[in-house]
Amino acid sequence: MESSKQDLNTKIKLAAVESAPAFLNKSATTEKVCCLILEAGSNGADVIGFPEGFIPGHPGWVEILPLSVEPAPSLFLELFKQAVEVPGAETKAIGAACKEANIYAVVGINERRPNTTGTLFNTQLFFGRDGTLLHKHQKYVPTVGERLIHALGETGSKASVATDFGSLSSLICGENGNPLAQYSLSLDYPVVHVASWPPHFCPGSDVQDAALVTTRSLATSLMCYIINSIAIVGDDVIEKYGVNNAATRFLREEQKKRGATIIAPGGIILAGPFEGDKEGILYAEVNTDDLIRGKYALDYAGHYNRPEIFAHHFKRYFS
Repeated sequence: MESSKQDLNTKIKLAAVESAPAFLNKSATTEKVCCLILEAGSNGADVIGFPEGFIPGHPGWVEILPLSVEPAPSLFLELFKQAVEVPGAETKAIGAACKEANIYAVVGINERRPNTTGTLFNTQLFFGRDGTLLHKHQKYVPTVGERLIHALGETGSKASVATDFGSLSSLICGENGNPLAQYSLSLDYPVVHVASWPPHFCPGSDVQDAALVTTRSLATSLMCYIINSIAIVGDDVIEKYGVNNAATRFLREEQKKRGATIIAPGGIILAGPFEGDKEGILYAEVNTDDLIRGKYALDYAGHYNRPEIFAHHFKRYFS
């Protein structure tokens, strides 16, 4: 088991993945995850963040297709068969890559329970430098059409782990904007937070804009560095659920977009987004002393809050 003793070294290197999974192929996507982890490690990164549900891909068809008729039911069947069991062969392979790369990783998966024939979870896995699976966080509440695919999370409020550089936290997509989740995370004093996002929302909504609006604020309220990791629409996604002209046109436009970033308190963008159709890993070197300076004025988990005067709002949950 990895030690959580914090290092006095205040400079760390962050890595944000913007890439496409091998859609509905967990073996190939796991191999890709491991290659990206090794690449980040070879470039001296201390922590790498991956997109939402990256293995074997986010069920984005729920945003653009009717859900009761084909191909939606068959897509769910494929997703279930390709979902990840924890622990399992995929977690073992990712752990081995983290150990070789000497890196922390937060990896999004679609999780199924062993020996079942239904129910999935939208899950983030936290791996340590020594390859240990440190924690898993299941999305508190699936968003919009995800509720047909994923169950409510069963892993409780905890969404962070202790590392040698401080606390590492992660939330999935819309829950990065959840005020209660934000306060819960603040109590763990995250140094780095991974915000994981899907490749697209529904027509009329933009993942890239949502990620920036949400996490530039979050970086300041938590006073931490944010790794925004966003998936890319692959050709295999368009083949699977670009079933009509409107869906294909929409997905082709989304395929062009890039939005992964690394953000500092104050909403300062340190890296990203990529230009053009590039995919890969963004990097930024940061100094954790800057977070302490920021907490001099604003520590919402400590001296700059009054939880006792708001506690009455939660009285009904303890009766």
